[in-house]
Parts: sequence; C-alpha cells; structure tokens
Amino acid sequence: MLTLKIDDVQLGAAAADKSEAIRLVAARLTDAGLVASGYVEGMLRREAQTATYLGSGIAIPHGTTDTRDLVQQTGVKVLHFRDGVEWADGQKAYVVIGIAAKSDEHLGILRQLTRVLSDDEVAARLPGVQSAADLTALLNGEQLSQPLLLDDSTLLLDFPAQDLPALQAAAAGLLRNAGALAPAAVNAVLATAANPLGQGLWLARVADDVLRTGVAFVRTAQPFSHEGFPVQGLVLIAARDGQHKPVLDRLIALISEQTVASLWPATGAEVVKLLTEEPRDGLEATYTIINPHGLHARPSAMLVKTVKEFESQIWVANLDGDSKPVNAKSLMKLVSLGVRQGHRLHFTAQGNDAPVALQRIGQAIADGLGEGAGE
Repeated sequence: MLTLKIDDVQLGAAAADKSEAIRLVAARLTDAGLVASGYVEGMLRREAQTATYLGSGIAIPHGTTDTRDLVQQTGVKVLHFRDGVEWADGQKAYVVIGIAAKSDEHLGILRQLTRVLSDDEVAARLPGVQSAADLTALLNGEQLSQPLLLDDSTLLLDFPAQDLPALQAAAAGLLRNAGALAPAAVNAVLATAANPLGQGLWLARVADDVLRTGVAFVRTAQPFSHEGFPVQGLVLIAARDGQHKPVLDRLIALISEQTVASLWPATGAEVVKLLTEEPRDGLEATYTIINPHGLHARPSAMLVKTVKEFESQIWVANLDGDSKPVNAKSLMKLVSLGVRQGHRLHFTAQGNDAPVALQRIGQAIADGLGEGAGE
C-alpha cells in the first residue's frame, strides 16, 4: 500500500484560497517528478466539478481522468496550513494532500485517511501539529487508537463452567492472551463481582491496567444459577477509551427488546454482529462497481450525492471487503470501504422513498457515477 514518508510532508504553507493551495501542492508533485506540468489544470477542473474536502480539516485534490496520462509515477505530497484554507461550505482545510495516481494505488491511503478522520483525538491534533514527522505518523495511522478488540480470539462458546467466577476467569484470560489486559487487570476482574443484566446474561467491567479496549464473551455449555439469577453467558468489557460504548448500547437494546436469548445459539460471527451492529430491516439491493479505478473521491462523492437526495436511511456494505455496513450518506464512511472495480456493494434502505432510492442508486452506479471521457 502507498504510504507517506517524511519527505512527502511540508509544514508552514500559506495560501489565500484553495486554488492557490492546489497550485502549491501541484508544484510539489511536479518538482518531485510525479506529474507533468499540465497536471495542475486537471486538479483545478476536478475541484470545480466536486469539492475534494474529505472532512476534519483534510482536502485531497487530484486530477481528472483525462490528465492521468500526465502522471509519471504514483505518489502524494502533503502541505500543512497552520491558519487553514477556506475550502468548501465554510470548512477549513489544514492538511492538503495532492494525489497523483496512475490507477487505484492511492485507494489505500484514502482508506487510511478515513481511519484518521474517525479518531476525534487525532483529527483534533492536525491543525497544531509541530513537525513533519508527527504529521506523517498521524496520517499513516501510527498514532491511532487500536480498534475495538472483539473477534474469535475473545469468544469462548459452550464453556463447561459451573460457577460465575470461572466465567470471569475465562473471559479475563481471553483478553489477557489477546494483549488487552495487564496481569493486574486480570486480578481486578477476578476480585470484582459481575452484575446480572437479566435473561441469563452477566456483565463484568475493568478500566485500570487495560492495554487495549476489548470485549470478551463466554457462554456456558449448561445454564446454572448464581445467587438466584440464571447464568448462560458473560460479557467482559475492558475499557481504555470509548470504543466499547456501541457494545453497551447493543447490550441495552438486547435487554430492552427481550432478545438476549439470540446470543445462546449464535455462532461466533453472529455473536460479534449481535454485539456490534444494530439490526436493520428494509429493502435491499446489490450492485457491482464498474469504475476502472474503484470508488476514489470523485465517484464516491457522486454516489453520496445521489443517496442524499432521498429521505430514507440507507446503509451500504462492501461484500468483497469486511461486509460491515456504514452510513451511505457519509463520504468518509464510503471511502473507508476501499471499493475497487468489481466489488459488490450491498445497500439496505429504510423509508417511504426506499424503492426509488435503490433504483436511482443502481442506475447511478451503472452509469459510472459521473466518470466519463475527459471528466
């Protein structure tokens, strides 16, 4: 995957407007031998078609398809504007990333940027970054919080336990083995009573000596009772930051909707989904992306624009990626899917205009999402 190097980054830039900012970053691309001199005109035309502001202070200007032959080598150059540059809809860009791409090699870095944007703490540090090394590390994701740990390694299904402390010990062992808990945290889990949530589910939590936010789930082979309450499973939450909050929300929903029992026959993958994803009903449709270079900024923006024309709630998942659905009205979320040519996008729409929305989305994808000769 294409990654940033310190030499790609320059701090202390200043520009009166975004056109000047684009010309400055284009000059960096040209001076580095990544593009021929005319590439800047394609960058300006692209910006006139669709603003390349990605969010959280980052803009990603790049050329049009008819200037791709001016790209001599795929690469990126980054300018940092301490005072920011007015970019789109009153938003300021503090980091401008000029992209030169022969094909779709740049999609990886776009996906990485969406991870940066989803980390509020990291995004907040961008305007005041002090060195090229720090900015490079931020944009490469080296200083991002680790994602929530909840997968097969933190699940133990049909465990032959006969008491609640055995479930707590097993859950703590899972998170310890996965690198989420220090030894002191394991001891804290064993020394703290778990709480009954009802319907056979128990909850234990630990916040001290946590190395990484994670969730473990242990399910009993045979139900038993503890202090008069049924026991069929236990969730252990180790919280270092706020990434566990969606799991708490899902636990609350399972309890209030009286659907905790869905956890007992579930497979590992189904357990993870029940604890992390809100069930969504609605009309569904799957479309294949035909764009030669996948969903880079321009077609992604066109797809989001189409989706936003409808009142329905619309989610999209990349069936050839991690298949986790995201809000289809968010450019950042859409780019994070890393969609390439041939990937299948599965849409779920919920609302009165859902049928028309799915039809229009399908037509927009079939039409190439605004990518044609010279665009």
